[in-house]
Amino acid sequence: MKVVIIEDEKPAARRLSRMLNEIGVEPIAMLHSVKEAINWFENNKHPDLLFLDIQLSDGLSFEIFEEVTINSAIIFTTAYDEYALKAFKLNSVDYLLKPIDSDELENAVNQYKNLHSEMLHKSFNLEQIRSLIYPSQKTYKKRFSVKIGQHLKMISIETIECFYSENKATYIHTTTNRSYLIEDTLEQLEDKLQPEVFFRVSRKYFVNINAIKDIISYTNSRLKIVLNNFNNSEIIVSRERVKDFKNWIN
Repeated sequence: MKVVIIEDEKPAARRLSRMLNEIGVEPIAMLHSVKEAINWFENNKHPDLLFLDIQLSDGLSFEIFEEVTINSAIIFTTAYDEYALKAFKLNSVDYLLKPIDSDELENAVNQYKNLHSEMLHKSFNLEQIRSLIYPSQKTYKKRFSVKIGQHLKMISIETIECFYSENKATYIHTTTNRSYLIEDTLEQLEDKLQPEVFFRVSRKYFVNINAIKDIISYTNSRLKIVLNNFNNSEIIVSRERVKDFKNWIN
């Protein structure tokens, strides 16, 4: 059985090689980068089994598959937590969690021997694995469009002091002391507003941390917020949100 190790940490690669030797498997190559691996696979016969680390010195190992079609069974080696391993389980991909245990390594090799053809032709969704391990950074609303007569006005998120509900409608209040009707409900806004900047202090209000002028103790262990321009009504932090609010402003 021909085996190749792709691992950017040379001590870890040598340790894995020794562990494989102890169970009668001798790796034919140890590769340490995406570039080195691509070059090797383009110029050599592919091994039976590949032990593949995910994070290499010059990028993610997934980049190898974008350049070369690998005709080998693959066992990923990873230090990622259980959440990331969900990606492998969903795709029925074999993996070993670092630091690699000798018994688990032997079991993985024996599994390969017993299920050679199945592992060799096993298909898996690399993009799904990539997206679960490296989820794309969530984006939040940068502006809102409001209708004024026959016109649409763009309002930048930086100019919004608060969002509030009134008579079953939702409004934006801006630093220019103007209020505008929007279509979103406060519930819908929860996933659209950057949580470091906006906090829902009650059923009726989302406030911008940069617009807070004063915070005043209020009855029943609540807090009263004064914004720079908004004076339509009092903004009270509901009692059950006070603790989270204090954590937010800190």
